[in-house]
Amino acid sequence: MSVVTKPKVKTDLEIAQNAKMAHIRDIAAKLGVDEDDLELYGKYKAKLPLNLIDQEKVDKNNLILVTALTPTPAGEGKTTVSIGLTEGLNKIGKKAMVVLREPSLGPVFGIKGGAAGGGYSQVVPMEDINLHFTGDFSAIEKANNLLAALIDNNIQSKTRNLGLDPRTILWKRVIDMNDRSLRHIILGIGGTANGIPREGGFNITAASEIMAILCMAKDLEDLKVKLGNIFVGFTYDRKPIYARDLNAHGAMAILLKDAIKPNLVQTLEGNPAIIHGGPFANIAQGTNTIIATKMGLSLSEYVVTEAGFGADLGAEKFLNIKCGYSGLKPRALVLVATIRALRHHGGAKPEEYNDPSLERVEKGFANLEKHIENSKKYGITPVVAINNFISDTQEEINLVKEKCAAMGVKAIVSEGWGRGGEGTQDLAKTVVEVIGSGVNGFKPLYDWNLSVKEKIDIIAKEIYGANGVEYSKKAELGLKRIANLGLEHLPICVAKTQKSFSDNERLIGRPTNFHITVREFEIAAGAGFIIPIVGVMMRMPGLPSVPASEGMDIDGYGKITGLS
Repeated sequence: MSVVTKPKVKTDLEIAQNAKMAHIRDIAAKLGVDEDDLELYGKYKAKLPLNLIDQEKVDKNNLILVTALTPTPAGEGKTTVSIGLTEGLNKIGKKAMVVLREPSLGPVFGIKGGAAGGGYSQVVPMEDINLHFTGDFSAIEKANNLLAALIDNNIQSKTRNLGLDPRTILWKRVIDMNDRSLRHIILGIGGTANGIPREGGFNITAASEIMAILCMAKDLEDLKVKLGNIFVGFTYDRKPIYARDLNAHGAMAILLKDAIKPNLVQTLEGNPAIIHGGPFANIAQGTNTIIATKMGLSLSEYVVTEAGFGADLGAEKFLNIKCGYSGLKPRALVLVATIRALRHHGGAKPEEYNDPSLERVEKGFANLEKHIENSKKYGITPVVAINNFISDTQEEINLVKEKCAAMGVKAIVSEGWGRGGEGTQDLAKTVVEVIGSGVNGFKPLYDWNLSVKEKIDIIAKEIYGANGVEYSKKAELGLKRIANLGLEHLPICVAKTQKSFSDNERLIGRPTNFHITVREFEIAAGAGFIIPIVGVMMRMPGLPSVPASEGMDIDGYGKITGLS
């Protein structure tokens, strides 16, 4: 087999460090934003005011959603393709920008790495974006933990006690780090001065409901209302308690007054980029903020945005939750595939991902096929972007193109990693053609007014391909709690493994004849959705045996190495 070659390049960090960045005021000028409207965070980062959002332009301009097939553990490059596509759109004369999520420090120092793209399709300053950035995650963490402190203080109080039953409290503290030892802890030990002993724990910051709320809020006032709607637990006489009952929402909103504003940065080719919010897609909604997406559409004719993990997670939640609350309607959907992921779904072991195999690619195509079918259920025929790797062969690429064409779908090789915008112009032209044809007409998958079980059933059968859904006793009790709280009308945000359509990560490809099991429910009343926990899911990841942090360093001149 002939091998498609890719030019040798430096590491992602070296490329980013050698980039010649423009001052952020010059990037803003490309969008028609005056320097006086910027809140500067040094020379290369800035916050944008919410008054720049123009709903008329939001409705008129073009939203492009980038998603993917079921990924391998390392991911298939959605962010790289999203940035590359944006560069390509600008290369062909379109006014385009990319709108992305912020990275979490947990994956940065763990196994997955950062989220600033790769190769010659990156957003910069890469080190800042992957580390503390503009402090949004810190603000979310503080707002979350303020509520936690107020809850425990109220239990301790003799004068303001609401009668909260500690056994029913669902709110956890958060930290932006992978730290498995904090998943389940005992609070308040050491005597009465330290509070009332009870069970508690930590989630990672990206899994906080505050993160979800920030991403769903329309403005500061809406943010405050949503914060007040956070469900905390029950009193001893079964009365529900919300954050507003603790008078917590005003102070929490103060901590988030800057975090609610989107962050403006730039791509390697000097095009504008917005990065804002960072929920995971396997345990939350997996997309950037509504505010950021609308800001992008107010300032550019084409906005490229991505949804985390495979299309059964991030895209499903984007299309059924985010679009439902925001009124956004994608006019194109790009489905990222890699030859290595198709080999994986065809049975290749990790050490065989780079070994050419037409047989495995053909077998693994069943996974991509299901994602294509699912996209069409929303009224959108996707464009498949084959994110190119050096181990790809032309025969494997041709096979994918042929099988996509048989489904009425165009498959285009994307070479953004190695060539930036030069390598994504064909993809950009194809996406523009699809938008111009008007063939796509977005429609949601389900009616929010259906029962909780009916909505979950539709997602499980239509998107995952399951035969049905089973519920544990704990989940059945959770359904009664949801009904008693009057929250049955909310959309569904399934917490499920990203490694399979099913709730069993070992079932790769396109599994059939399976049921999924809802183990329990979490209630995100503030964010506005119900979370069925499917299979074994953790909202606080652990570090791998060899964390990425072990390969990182900084020298006496402040130069960072090993960050990716």
